[in-house]
Amino acid sequence: MKPLARAACVVALLAPLVSEASGATASPAVAAAREARTWRQSHERDILHEFVALLAIPNVARDRPGIERNVTALTAMLERRGLDVRVLRLDDAPPIVVADLRARGRARTIAFYAHYDGQPTDTLSWNGLPWTPVLRDAAGHEQPLDGARALDPESRLFARSSGDDKAPILALLAALDAMRAAKRAPVFNLRLVFEGEEEAGSPHLSTYMERYPDVLRPDAWLICDGPVHQSGRPLLGFGARGTTSVDLTVYGPVKGLHDGHYGNWVPNPISRLAHLLASLRDDAGRVTLPGYLDEVVPPSEAERKALAAIPDVETSLRGEFQIGGVEGAGEALNETLLRPAINIRGFQSGSVGAHATNTIPTEARASIDFRLVPAQTPASVRAHLERHLRTLGWTLVDAAPDSATRVTHDRLVRLAWGAGYPPARTSLDAPFSLEVAAVLGTLGRDPVRTPTLGGSVPMYLFQQAPRGTPAIILPIANHDDNQHAPNENLRLQNLWDGIETFAALFAALRP
Repeated sequence: MKPLARAACVVALLAPLVSEASGATASPAVAAAREARTWRQSHERDILHEFVALLAIPNVARDRPGIERNVTALTAMLERRGLDVRVLRLDDAPPIVVADLRARGRARTIAFYAHYDGQPTDTLSWNGLPWTPVLRDAAGHEQPLDGARALDPESRLFARSSGDDKAPILALLAALDAMRAAKRAPVFNLRLVFEGEEEAGSPHLSTYMERYPDVLRPDAWLICDGPVHQSGRPLLGFGARGTTSVDLTVYGPVKGLHDGHYGNWVPNPISRLAHLLASLRDDAGRVTLPGYLDEVVPPSEAERKALAAIPDVETSLRGEFQIGGVEGAGEALNETLLRPAINIRGFQSGSVGAHATNTIPTEARASIDFRLVPAQTPASVRAHLERHLRTLGWTLVDAAPDSATRVTHDRLVRLAWGAGYPPARTSLDAPFSLEVAAVLGTLGRDPVRTPTLGGSVPMYLFQQAPRGTPAIILPIANHDDNQHAPNENLRLQNLWDGIETFAALFAALRP
């Protein structure tokens, strides 16, 4: 059967599900969501206490004792709910915790992914301590974690990983509790996969998938990471941009020189590096690196339609970010995310202000990250940049140049490349894509469908070429959760909504 025909079949199968939501008999998704809400309203403090206990465990990937404490806690939480738990291990890598709830018969396996590790942090920049969870109301006043009163849904729980990414872990488990209380169970094989080094770049995830193909190759993935749309509506992300990075060092004189004596004669590495960077993108943010756009695949008709339906939040974002203008040459925010980007993320040389000196510095450094879209690869980006630099007359080196190299080459630039990974995108017309979107649509919160997210995650690993396993990103955290930053937080209503969303999916996704 052709893809469009399969998609039409899925829509036809799901049509009754959508129509039942407005009829006398609620669909399984709507009924499960309602039951989850009723159950949650009677157990909010219990959910909060379990969440607080998990958030109180330090979880930086390189902190092995902290990681093992998280694994122990997660294993107990999962086994307490009757799931079959496996802890996958690979040398000294943080373990992956896998839990299964099997259905009867030959059902498909749908995996829900989240990560239990968090970003490194410090104690000075937080209003409190990163791993001491604090509940604050909308005005910022601290609230008691214990008490009989109902929790204000606009309150926020402040702690590292509260939004990124322990929130979906708690929401998934609470949804299972609500389902069990209502005597429901998924009709598909449910698999929960919790990774422990996503914030470190998932360097071992590929090896894990090769080592444990029977566990980490389900029929479909839902990746529960990231924030919902800025409008507050649920979000389904069908792709993620790939990434790679490079640090550049441009060399000047071997020692700092008085710019009055030698300026206009000895080349200034700051000026040279600034011109180099200016050759990569224009003032509107459009990429001017030759060849960089050659591999880009134009968006499909379905992707263009999805873009047109995304709510406009740009005015509010300008106010939130306090910016008077934007890049993109008039394109909408989400249109720019379908294009690759070059971001200059750091520039370092000399000094400014009271520390400035009249000196020609010895070198200038910049750090660049590239955001990739299909069908770019880290290798293709590297080839385009290095070819461009050679065309401009630069000599490329991969180590600090010695004296002989310095005196025989005028323009020297050292490149230190990061590894990176390619982009990935699941078709919006794929049967699983339509199925998930239809289930969420029955809840009265029509999801924003975005063809690709601006950030980068190794989504290509979940797609598991050449199988083309469907992988969709389904986040629940608030968009302003300060992920990766001090005072990370989760709005409680986002956690409550997440519980209902997962309960609906557990109840309505087919076998």
